[in-house]
Amino acid sequence: MTENKKVLVAEDSSVIINLTKNVLMFEKYDITAVKNGKQVLEKLTTEDFDLILMDINMPIMDGIECTKAIRAMEDKTKSGIPIVAITGNYKNYTLDDFKKAGLDDFIQKPLDYDHLLATVRKHLS
Repeated sequence: MTENKKVLVAEDSSVIINLTKNVLMFEKYDITAVKNGKQVLEKLTTEDFDLILMDINMPIMDGIECTKAIRAMEDKTKSGIPIVAITGNYKNYTLDDFKKAGLDDFIQKPLDYDHLLATVRKHLS
């Protein structure tokens, strides 16, 4: 049996974390959740993940700043993790803005859970 894929959810809304966890755990993904970009970087020092779902607007360190820090890591495995932006302000950014920051994809809020699942599967297949 293959090991479950590990997804790190970086999101400051407990409601979105819980809904996302429920959707993804139903698909047998292992989910870890944190509330800001600083916690993402701390988690990455001790754990490996297959995908990061990154809220763009978080306290302490936002998703864009955190993504740039991940992409600058010396560990090529960690710096190459697929990162999907989750944002309610997608109109403030273009896909090009996300790509320049190092993000692989984005999902807009309010979350469409079928689209969330399809996007996660796309990056983990």
